[in-house]
Amino acid sequence: MNSRSQAAVAIAGVLAGRSLSTTLPAALAELDGRDRGFCQALCYGTLRYYPALALIIGKLLARPIKAKELEVQALLASAIYQLWQLQTPAHAAINESVDACRALDKPWAVKLVNGVLRAFTRQRVELLEGLAEQTEFSTAHPAWLAGKIRKSWPQQWPQIIDANNQQAPLTLRVNRRQLSRDSYLAELASHAVKAQPCRYSGDGITLATACDVTALPGFAEGWFSVQDEAAQLSAELLALAPGQRVLDSCSAPGGKSCHLLERQPALAELVALDSDGQRLQRVRDNLARLGLSATTQTADAADTGTWWDGAAFDRILLDAPCSASGVIRRHPDIKLLRRPADIDQLAKLQQRLLTALWPTLADGGILLYATCSVLRAENDQQLAAFLAAEPSAVVEPIVADWGQPCQYGRQLLPQPGSHDGFYYAKLRKLSP
Repeated sequence: MNSRSQAAVAIAGVLAGRSLSTTLPAALAELDGRDRGFCQALCYGTLRYYPALALIIGKLLARPIKAKELEVQALLASAIYQLWQLQTPAHAAINESVDACRALDKPWAVKLVNGVLRAFTRQRVELLEGLAEQTEFSTAHPAWLAGKIRKSWPQQWPQIIDANNQQAPLTLRVNRRQLSRDSYLAELASHAVKAQPCRYSGDGITLATACDVTALPGFAEGWFSVQDEAAQLSAELLALAPGQRVLDSCSAPGGKSCHLLERQPALAELVALDSDGQRLQRVRDNLARLGLSATTQTADAADTGTWWDGAAFDRILLDAPCSASGVIRRHPDIKLLRRPADIDQLAKLQQRLLTALWPTLADGGILLYATCSVLRAENDQQLAAFLAAEPSAVVEPIVADWGQPCQYGRQLLPQPGSHDGFYYAKLRKLSP
C-alpha cells in the first residue's frame, strides 16, 4: 500500500458513514514517516473540499461509480484535490493515482481513473467556471448546512465558511499546577518551537506549526494538554471556588474536566460523566497523565435516576452534544456525516439534558451551557425554550471581550489561525 491508496481507504470509510477518527488510524498504521503525514493531509484536505469535488467528479463521469466501489470514488476525489488545490503536477498526481488503483487491487479502474483525471486537466477552466454558482462548489459545504449557517449569521456567514475550509491551528493548554504559561513558552523557545500566547485564555498557547505533541517538552510529565482556546474559556466562566461540588455532564475526552481541576485544585469533588464507556476511558487516561483525580461514571446524564446520589452540584458544565458546526475545520468529515434531520434531533437531546440536569443544581448554583456549534437552533433558541419553561432559571450575563453577544449567551465564531466556533450561556438557579 502507498499513501494515496491508504488515503482512499480512509476516505471511503467516511463515504460509507464512519468518522475519520475511526478510519484514519488503521490507514496510517500501514505507512511510515513522511508517507503518514502526506496521507493524513490528503484525507483532511479531500474531505474539506469533498462537496465541491463530488460535483466535479459527477461532471466528468458518464455514470456514477457503484456504491460498492467507494475506494475508487475516494481516489478520484483525492487526486482532483491534488490537481486543483495543491497544484500537484499532472503527471505525478495521475501516475501515482493509477498506481494506487493497483495497490487497492482495482485493475479495472486504472483506465477510468486515468481518463477522468486527464479529462480534468484538459477541461479544468471551463469545468470550474461552470460550477462556480452552485452552493456546494462555492462554499465546499452541503447546501443545507451552508444555508443554516447563513440563516444564523446573515452578515458573518462568508467568513465562517472561509474559516471552516482552512486548517485549524494546534493550540495547547498549559497546566498551571505544573508551571506558568510564560515558563512553558520559554521552554518551547529553548527547543526552537515557535509559539505565541492565546489572546483570551490565560492558559492557552498556539503553535506556529503543527507537530507531534508527544515530542514536545513536558508531555509525559503533564505540563500541557491539547485544547482549543474557545474550549478553554469554560473554566473561567464557571467561577470555581474551593469546596464546590462540580459536574462535567458530557465529559469525554476530558479536556474540560482536567482544566477545571487545574484551575481549582481545592474542589470538594468533580464528577465526570459520559454515556460512552470507551470515551470515558480517555477521560481517565488524561486525568492520570496530568496527575489529577475525579469521580468518573458511565451514564446517560439525562437519566439522573441511574447515577445521581441526591447531593446537589454547585456548578454544572453541560457541553452538550451538537452538530459540531463550529469545529468543521478540525473535523471536515462532518460535512459528509451530518444530515439536515440531525439538527432537530440534537436540539431535542439538548433540551432533554438541560431539563434533567437542572434539579441536580444547588440553589444559587451556576449551569454553564456550551456547544461547539454556530447554529442558533442549538444555542440561543435552546436557552429561550428552557427559560420559558423553568421559572427558577435566570441568565447571568457574560461580560467578555471575545465573541459575539447574543440574546442569552455569547458566540465565538471560528477564526483563521485562532479559536474554534463555540457558544456559552450561564444560568443561575434562584433560591425558592
